[in-house]
Amino acid sequence: MRLYKLYFLLFIGLSLVSFKPIENTTTSIYFASDKEQLETLIRKAYEWIETKKTQDDFEVIANKKGDKYVGLNVKTHNKIVEELKKSNFFAQQFIDNYNKIGLKIGDNLKNNKMEYFVGDLPPYGNDSNPWCDCQDNPEAFWKTLKLNNLKIENNKATFYWTWTEWKETPKYKVTAVKENGIWKIAALDGFNYKSFLGL
Repeated sequence: MRLYKLYFLLFIGLSLVSFKPIENTTTSIYFASDKEQLETLIRKAYEWIETKKTQDDFEVIANKKGDKYVGLNVKTHNKIVEELKKSNFFAQQFIDNYNKIGLKIGDNLKNNKMEYFVGDLPPYGNDSNPWCDCQDNPEAFWKTLKLNNLKIENNKATFYWTWTEWKETPKYKVTAVKENGIWKIAALDGFNYKSFLGL
């Protein structure tokens, strides 16, 4: 009987010792560092932006003469806003800001606070792609995006991304926030409301 109890206690002891490393191994596999999570977020988000998202940000419509833009294509704009929501890459504050920019462009064109003639450059933005603040980019650049100057405080992260394929690369500022424990993009430098609209 004593021998049975000894074997039983030995089995329990070995079980407890053997389970602990398994727990630690599982933790290290499934819980990546914040930097790794943010890098994955940025790479997946830019792959989605470049390959899946409707490309016409703030698409405008011309008047009957076809010589001047007089409003925002609200149907396309609403479609993109919905795509941003469903992608799960963007925090609500980014989506709200993107929507606000589009609606303001539409209002300004409609009320002649902004003039935009067909064939001219738009009177908003900076003639670059606002998603990367660039006019050209390497193919599949999202695969090698790197994070620099990462600062995290109270579930808010700020950093710059760069790509590695070309010597000249944007130094593009991003703010991310944790929503329900998941990092999401809260602000992108190219979509700053005031600078984009020239306010």
